Amino acid sequence: MTKIILPELGEGITNATIACWHAKLGDTLQKGQEVCEAVTDKASFVIEAPASGKLTSISVNDGQVGLVGGVLGTIE
Repeated sequence: MTKIILPELGEGITNATIACWHAKLGDTLQKGQEVCEAVTDKASFVIEAPASGKLTSISVNDGQVGLVGGVLGTIE
C-alpha cells in the first residue's frame, strides 16, 4: 500500500483544499499520473500518484482541507 501525501507546497503553508479528484475509487493509476488538485490562498497544485496501482481509498474529498504531510488517499 502506498499513501498519497499532501506535499509541502511552500514556506508557511500548512494546509490546502482539495479542489477536485481527477481519479475515482477503483481507477488504475500510473506513477506520475495526476490524481487531484490542491489549492491554497496563493496557488493551485497538481498532486501526482507516487506509485502505480489501484486507488483504494480517498481520505480527503473534494472541498475538504488536507494538512501538509497528511494522507489524501491510498494506492494498492
